[in-house]
Amino acid sequence: MKFRRQRNEEVSVNLTPLIDVVFLLLIFFMVSTTFTRETQLTIDLPEATGKKVPTLQRQIEIAINKGGHITVNGDHLVSGGLQSIKQALIQASQGNTQLPLAITADATTPHQAVVTAMAAAGELGFSHLSITTQEPVSQ
Repeated sequence: MKFRRQRNEEVSVNLTPLIDVVFLLLIFFMVSTTFTRETQLTIDLPEATGKKVPTLQRQIEIAINKGGHITVNGDHLVSGGLQSIKQALIQASQGNTQLPLAITADATTPHQAVVTAMAAAGELGFSHLSITTQEPVSQ
């Protein structure tokens, strides 16, 4: 019996699956790694000591309680609307928009009431606006 000799083919490794696996690993590590660096900004705020500023003789004060009811220089307003506040400010300032205006609001006052008061003052041209606060109680 005569057997034919088989030709020896050149042995080679197919690199296509290996390259596919390497690319998949590369994509996996790129997706799972975060490239953002968390940075923290250190801010040293200025410190100030001072005396309490004396209240000016003529000042308009808008007070807003926790229910959103508004008073202008102690006069209760029937409505907390924009036009009502504007009329009260015109009457209290007698047309002088250079007077300082202070808004005093309760901590639980609805935000809209404060914004409405600020909008009324802005529409009339008041430029010296301040919002009063109190010092935190140290424990």
